Amino acid sequence: MSETTVPLASRLRSLTLRVEPRLKDPPRWYPLAVTVGAIVFALFLGGILIALSGGDPLRSYIHIARASLGSLGVFSDTLVKATPLIMAGLACSVAFRMKLWNIGAEGQFIMGAFGASAVVLTPIIPAETPSWIFIPAMILAGILGGALWGFIPGFLKARLNVNEIISSLMLNYIAVAWINFWIFAVWTEGGFQMSPAFPKNAWLPRLTDLAAEIPILSGLTTHLGLILGILAAIVAWFILYRSRWGYEIRLIGDNPQAARYAGLNITRNTVLVMMLSGALAGLGGMSEVTGVVHRLQTSPLAAGYGFTGIIVAWLAKLNPYLVVPVSIFFGALILAGREIQPSGIPKMIQGIILVSLIASDFLIRYRVHIVRRGQEA
Repeated sequence: MSETTVPLASRLRSLTLRVEPRLKDPPRWYPLAVTVGAIVFALFLGGILIALSGGDPLRSYIHIARASLGSLGVFSDTLVKATPLIMAGLACSVAFRMKLWNIGAEGQFIMGAFGASAVVLTPIIPAETPSWIFIPAMILAGILGGALWGFIPGFLKARLNVNEIISSLMLNYIAVAWINFWIFAVWTEGGFQMSPAFPKNAWLPRLTDLAAEIPILSGLTTHLGLILGILAAIVAWFILYRSRWGYEIRLIGDNPQAARYAGLNITRNTVLVMMLSGALAGLGGMSEVTGVVHRLQTSPLAAGYGFTGIIVAWLAKLNPYLVVPVSIFFGALILAGREIQPSGIPKMIQGIILVSLIASDFLIRYRVHIVRRGQEA
């Protein structure tokens, strides 16, 4: 009796995919493995884009690593780029944990910078005020500016059920128009698109300021904002996972019906969480304007830190501690990406990473099986 050989194409056509929801949580290692796989896949797709634009993907990625992590000086610059991303990533993580889709971190970031700048440019306190008073006042003003910009979509969501995605997104453009008015009409320096420079006692201290005592720190631009970001990550983690309020935030995000049945005030928590999210983003704006720019101007502030913070939050799985290393990764990509041509490639890679991460959540929530037709049941 002769054997019948089934063609490979027929075998493949007889297979089908079966998708079913996971009835229990996957192993702890599985989400990390899926995330790493999504990043590798995104970098592979990014390499294809680089190749299509005429570049060498491997050499490009090696260049990114060297140009952002290859020496103490460039790593310091990477940390400077990572600092505002830490604040923006924390802002998005806190809101997303309660399933409040705050897309307005960019505007809250800008309003935090405006609040800090107002302390100097109004001036709220005299220019000769010592740094130990100036800097805390600017930190507070930055936090309040961001919190106010987070309060608006939070209140609209809580009281009028206005979609927070739309309201927070629109407020980004209002924030840009707001600071443009002040830069062009009130605080302009000689008609240019910038305010006068802040006095040096309103600058965040940098490592290079200690070069007289520690010569190796000469030229290092990392500033106090990095420490503020790390402290903010610790506080955010403590609030989310070690406080009663954090338990309420997580419960409302996981099951709002159960939270409402338990008597939690969802309206109040919606407003407060959006304000906390805005405050964290505003702290990032304050850090950027006082640690890097040293004046109020649109271009460095409206650089997309708030939008990149969304990617950072998703990649960190909304974990405040993981936001720090993920921000450093994206800080490296931003810093070295400026030398990659065409200039839009780094932004495209960031977008591919975000899409890959969102798609990878499907594998965490569902099981995928390959079965033969007729065996699906």
